[in-house]
Amino acid sequence: MPKKTGASRRGERALAFQFLYSLDFTPVSSEQELQKRFEQSAATADKAAVPSGFAWELALGVWQNAQGLDAVIARFARNWRLDRMGRIELTLLRLAVYELQYRTDIPSRVTINEALELCGQFGEASARSFINGILDAAAKALDQDAQAAGASSATQQTCHAD
Repeated sequence: MPKKTGASRRGERALAFQFLYSLDFTPVSSEQELQKRFEQSAATADKAAVPSGFAWELALGVWQNAQGLDAVIARFARNWRLDRMGRIELTLLRLAVYELQYRTDIPSRVTINEALELCGQFGEASARSFINGILDAAAKALDQDAQAAGASSATQQTCHAD
């Protein structure tokens, strides 16, 4: 059964990507508008009336955290400004960085692999190494940040125990 979950997550991730990509052309200004657009999107027409599930979680999370995600991407996209990146690549990066940063239940190597798979499906073949480089650097930095935060927390708990 784990295969089915992975396969459905891959489809949900692709659905979230397609929806987020569409927002680059017709942005929304509120969560209610986002929800309505998600409900009406052609890709989700056969889904439940109220958005739920992995695709909606990803779409909402990326939309809510877009500025922070862009800051992370800009940090690791050496010599590339966000406004010069292709919309497909930027959308893939936002989706993957969201997963790396906020979905700790998904291993970083899975997130990176899934982003590369989506790139192969929707993007340019030449963009794979670009996306991989940024995501690999971001994953390493986020892991280091998490380890530093854990060490700091452990030190504080030890100090308070004395």
